[in-house]
Amino acid sequence: MIERLLPARLHRALMPLAERARDRWWRWRGKPIEGVSVVITDRAGNILLVRHSYGHDVWSLPGGGLKSGEDPTKAAQREALEEVGIELDGVVAIGPLQETLRGLPHTLHLFSATCDAQPIPDQREIIEARFFARDALPERLGLRAKRRIAAWQAHQRATTGS
Repeated sequence: MIERLLPARLHRALMPLAERARDRWWRWRGKPIEGVSVVITDRAGNILLVRHSYGHDVWSLPGGGLKSGEDPTKAAQREALEEVGIELDGVVAIGPLQETLRGLPHTLHLFSATCDAQPIPDQREIIEARFFARDALPERLGLRAKRRIAAWQAHQRATTGS
């Protein structure tokens, strides 16, 4: 990718500008957008959360936008690999969530996966990534991440009967 040609520090510095430009493009187009998010747990059940470089200073789940024509499961695997260096096998679809993102309708495809690997943040988009115990999630957990984790937990209860 072209962004890999830029030094990581410059790439991080340009991320806020790129995000604002993308937001304006999406609003100008006015079309609904789609994305993916993955609840990745380790074998102990701890949840992987990430912090982005572009200034929100909140913890969120790994994920991102769907490329044109891309399969949501493949997008979830791609995002996990790009953002935290984790190759996911056995990705489970939780289902689509309807959200509003940047003032536009957003279909979020939510997935779950378990892994043994330690995350390695890309130091471009993601500056920190680590596992948190379910009962000790960080105070600065983003609202969308809270909603997505709640949907994942509800799915777990429904499928396990507990």
